[in-house]
Amino acid sequence: MTAVSIYVVLSRSSTVLSRTIRLATRDEYTHAALALDAELELMFSFGRRRASNPFVGCFKRERLDDDLYRGMQSLPGVVLEVPVTSRQRDAVGARVAEFLLDSHTYAYNAPGLVTGLLGRGSEDDRRFFCSEFVYHVLRDAGVCDLGVPRWKVRPQTLLDVPGTVVYRGDLKRYRPSDLSAAPVPALSLQGADGLFATPRSGISLAL
Repeated sequence: MTAVSIYVVLSRSSTVLSRTIRLATRDEYTHAALALDAELELMFSFGRRRASNPFVGCFKRERLDDDLYRGMQSLPGVVLEVPVTSRQRDAVGARVAEFLLDSHTYAYNAPGLVTGLLGRGSEDDRRFFCSEFVYHVLRDAGVCDLGVPRWKVRPQTLLDVPGTVVYRGDLKRYRPSDLSAAPVPALSLQGADGLFATPRSGISLAL
């Protein structure tokens, strides 16, 4: 099968919530997202609906120039390239499409974030925090199994996903490597045609 890649993006913002999580866990990274392309144009996670409110969240497409990050001088982070088969990548895309199509039925798992930090968690099929979502999709697509419950997976835990760190530093300065050397195959998400499309770097993604 053809080998392609997806990307796990870990970051640590300067928000009060991020600083609190870091203080409680001693983790270097406090947020996780899943990207389908090296340019991070197709990056998804659970996060704030509005930059000013950390506890009202949703499933969303994320960008490094979102309002939340725009005023920050830097955004420490890591981009982890995860090799997958074409079948696994299609499975990841299908799961992302399901979340997009049914986004109104999902909620940010703020209670689970708190109880998870206290070591008492549980799984809810309609509630996710960021790293829960990333691991849920990867595990369902057969990309990896870290051998722990979903609620125990923090952003830092995702560094154990089999892959290669292709960038570490200020994500505001991130630039993808030479994409022309390895064309990215088109990815079409079944059942979500026409909701979103981006033609950059040979990627055609109908969400």
